[in-house]
Amino acid sequence: MIRPIFLLLALALPTAASASELFGGVHAHGIKSPLSLNADRQGGVALSFGYRGDRIGGTPLQPYAFGSLSLKGDTNFAAAGLSGRFGDRIYVRPGLGIAIHDGSASNFERADRLAFGSRVLFEPELAIGAQINDRASIEASWVHLSHAQIFGKQNPGLDNVGVRLNWKL
Repeated sequence: MIRPIFLLLALALPTAASASELFGGVHAHGIKSPLSLNADRQGGVALSFGYRGDRIGGTPLQPYAFGSLSLKGDTNFAAAGLSGRFGDRIYVRPGLGIAIHDGSASNFERADRLAFGSRVLFEPELAIGAQINDRASIEASWVHLSHAQIFGKQNPGLDNVGVRLNWKL
């Protein structure tokens, strides 16, 4: 069964003719970090698949959209935002987006799942990458989900850390 969150992501993506690169990754889902609380309620592996558009004007900024699927059945999410690539063969790619998730949006502590306090979350990310050849690059990436206590005090956050392979179209 296709979850509605991934259907929305697919509809939001431009056609392949305008795409500049596709990416896919494998991440440790729900790791413990100083930015996430109660991360032990999530875990396992998450797969991500996404798209980055062409650079905007003469800037290093690129629009992106991706989805993340927890193989354990925990929180799945879709995100869209802007990232920038700084460097050539070795590079850094910070990004900032907005995400929607299918986990609990409750404002109350739950024993079984993370209660994010909002359906919509900020999605900052950071990657360090290396260009393999003209079309392929690989990145170590960190992705965080949180609402920074803007929508209430309930804000456990979620961190995923892993690796992505990028392919220029």
